Amino acid sequence: MAGLYFHIPFCKRLCGYCDFMRSVKLRYMPQVLAQMEQELVSQSNFLTDRVVRTIYFGGGTPSLVEPSKLEGLIERSRSIFDCSALEEITVEVNPDDISEDYVARLAQTSVNRISMGIQSADDNCLKFMGRRHTAQQAVDAVKRLQDRGFDNISVDLIFGVDGFGMESLEHSLKVIKELDVQHISAYHLTIEPNTRFGRLQSRGELGLVDEQQSCDEFLKVHNTLAEAGFEHYEVSNFAKPGFRSRHNSSYWTGSEYLGIGPGAHSYAAGVRRWCEQGVEEYAEGVVFESEQLSATDELNEYVMVSLRRIEGINLAMVEQKWGAEERERLFKAAAPFAQSGWVELSEQKIAVKPECFLTSDAVITELFSDL
Repeated sequence: MAGLYFHIPFCKRLCGYCDFMRSVKLRYMPQVLAQMEQELVSQSNFLTDRVVRTIYFGGGTPSLVEPSKLEGLIERSRSIFDCSALEEITVEVNPDDISEDYVARLAQTSVNRISMGIQSADDNCLKFMGRRHTAQQAVDAVKRLQDRGFDNISVDLIFGVDGFGMESLEHSLKVIKELDVQHISAYHLTIEPNTRFGRLQSRGELGLVDEQQSCDEFLKVHNTLAEAGFEHYEVSNFAKPGFRSRHNSSYWTGSEYLGIGPGAHSYAAGVRRWCEQGVEEYAEGVVFESEQLSATDELNEYVMVSLRRIEGINLAMVEQKWGAEERERLFKAAAPFAQSGWVELSEQKIAVKPECFLTSDAVITELFSDL
């Protein structure tokens, strides 16, 4: 089954760390939304799997869009694809958009999962990151959603922020645990060049946390959420039983997906495609770039996403798709990491232990193929 992703690239303010496709030119929103519907219709044949299981509105800030317009895109999707198996429709929201009125209108749509960018419960940290909400606004927003019957809520947390150490993180974890949400995405801050943080760092005005602090904060997140009943099922993702993100999980298991909007990516039948246009250009017409993945590309992608998940690499599947030699190569390459205690290794699978997920990039690099 496939997934649909709608990228809403608009924001009222650009956060200091964000390098996603985004724009504060809200005046282009009507044209972009109209173009997105046209793109959905014209590119629907990109998918070879016509059965849609998940729909995801990401951004940017989808909560800047009137809920009825989100529902319009959902209904258009139903008219084009087989949505009889559609089970998860997610919309990303910012806390300060979640008024009583907005929640009431959102509750009238088909949306059944919310992903909220809280990032921190430390107001000083939120201000530093350029967020436009306070910790209390985030708490109130979650409660409004719960009061309206939304019972599948994910929140985002950022850790590893220079100047905001363990005490700030522990406070954020305490607040988030008390919200009684079903899913948490916790990301270590990365600093990209095309961001305010990147420019501050290039001028020597922003530092990076050291390796020990990164490890300590990662383990604090892992241990705290594991003790609270969350499954650490992917490097950055924690879920209560039955509440994994179905949409994001499809990316990690090789399912097809169609991305709509400026900045969106798509994948089907070994072809990866993306649109890098800004909102002005996109509103005038869609231009794609694409690549055909080779067998090696697909193997390396499988290795990368698998070692970020608790299921790990299925060695029987590797042998079936890429041959016995690749299975043996991977097994031998993983052996030193198993001896170090980072990896679980058996005849069936190779899996990075969840408490060692912070090291997964090092393992992935060593297991990549150069076929």
